[in-house]
Amino acid sequence: MKSFWPKALAIVFSALCIYIAVILARNFTPRIINLQRTGKIEGLLKLVEKNYVDTVDIEALIEKAMPRVLAELDPHSVYIPAKDLEQTNSELAGSFSGIGIQFMIQSDTIYVSNIIHGGPAEKVGIFPGDRIVTIDDSLFVGKKLTNESAMKHLKGPSGTTVNVGVKRGSETELIPFSIVRGNIPVKSVEAAYLINEKWGLLYITKFGETTYAETLLAIVTLLQKGMKGIIIDLRDNTGGYMGATMQMLNEFLPKGQTIVYTEGEHSPRHDYKADGSGSCKELPIVVLTNERSASASEIFAGGIQDNDRGTIVGRRTFGKGLVQQPFEFSDGSAVRLTVARYHTPSGRCIQKPYSSGDDEDYLLDILTRYEHGEFFSSDSIRQDTTETFRTLGGRTVYGGGGIMPDIFVPQDTTGFNNYYTALSRSGLFRSYTFDYTDKNRSTLSKYADYPSLLGYLKSSSVLEGFYSAATGKGVRTPTAAERAEAEKNVETVVYGNIIYNMLGMDAYIQFLNSTDPVVLRAVEVLERGESKPVVNFSN
Repeated sequence: MKSFWPKALAIVFSALCIYIAVILARNFTPRIINLQRTGKIEGLLKLVEKNYVDTVDIEALIEKAMPRVLAELDPHSVYIPAKDLEQTNSELAGSFSGIGIQFMIQSDTIYVSNIIHGGPAEKVGIFPGDRIVTIDDSLFVGKKLTNESAMKHLKGPSGTTVNVGVKRGSETELIPFSIVRGNIPVKSVEAAYLINEKWGLLYITKFGETTYAETLLAIVTLLQKGMKGIIIDLRDNTGGYMGATMQMLNEFLPKGQTIVYTEGEHSPRHDYKADGSGSCKELPIVVLTNERSASASEIFAGGIQDNDRGTIVGRRTFGKGLVQQPFEFSDGSAVRLTVARYHTPSGRCIQKPYSSGDDEDYLLDILTRYEHGEFFSSDSIRQDTTETFRTLGGRTVYGGGGIMPDIFVPQDTTGFNNYYTALSRSGLFRSYTFDYTDKNRSTLSKYADYPSLLGYLKSSSVLEGFYSAATGKGVRTPTAAERAEAEKNVETVVYGNIIYNMLGMDAYIQFLNSTDPVVLRAVEVLERGESKPVVNFSN
């Protein structure tokens, strides 16, 4: 324990430094390209503009042509119109400007589902359950209302004001609020908690500007609570900034071990190696992956696996190993162009095969893998075993299509019968649980954590109310056997939605993970001391 606090202080200091760093710089500084049309393309556009039978909007024609040109290259080189660039960048940025709420569209109305702590909406007194009916004196309800239109009107530059009219509970008059927009943090570590007295779990949804700092702060908090090993959950994490991934891998790898290397036709090979400054080099680690873990997530999993540093549990990853660099045009649009390939330390390029950006087989690959039964049996995985590589300890791994887990855990399909499918398609899970939360918010707010709230829900009549609502909406009455088979899944979704509505994402993830077979298998690995694979370092 004597060595804990120096390490803890070092982690906190590093995290503060990173928070400052992400304000000063992005992982990639986009190159600005002046708009010029040259050669045949310039000639064709002039020909159309001067001679075509009808009036043509040349700029609109260019906007349509840009993505089609890039589609001939690969599936991940993309064109981003100027109107979409800010939103695209904000998804990975450390913050955005807005009012600080989470909302959903219910009955053609904006319902406030959660308030971001410390945000502008909380400061003026907006509550979960409020309905935003007017925005800047204009009625904002109806069938044409969308998430996109709502965000467009509620987001805006920091310091600007938006006026909203709120319907609250049974009150008949709208309550007016004037909200000054501010910077809202964008979290990428959505959950960080101790599963038991020894093992911690971090659920990371993307790799953004603040992911590394968030991770360090979460780790030091869990270490203070007694954490002895960690589970990094990268399931459904589609990637993001590679810089954050490399910083995180540096925390777990000894000095000199390769993190990743990149190489391309116009990009000479560049190796990234751990510098030995990491504070978690001895911490047992298990990484969770699935078929939607992509890009930066795969690089993290591959770096851990190829260095025999920890164990990968779950299912084969997506298979994206191409490096995109942003190039911005002077009109505010941008291209993210593939400039190199990522290779894991053993030399693997985990990019799955493709022929072009609009390759139908590539786009439908996950569906094909599902139909082949890959999600349910490791024997059904069709991976190119001709590309063999060796981990640091001599284990054989394969390239050409994602990261294969060290321990395969199939997708859990128990309870998914026709009755459960009918319930899912009815849309009732979301609407019923939101209405239930809204009507019982004062009672539910008495429970500060998910176990106590779950205990209350199990003792209540919420499930019977849900089944009655389903019948009333036209979902057929199930047989006793059908209902019994689907009951566990129904409980998970109904209870989970209400826990999320009241307590947020962290509590929701804890609830789901309490029965998740992948998480339970990871805990078993840590309990048995098997977080490092058995390797032969004499090879």
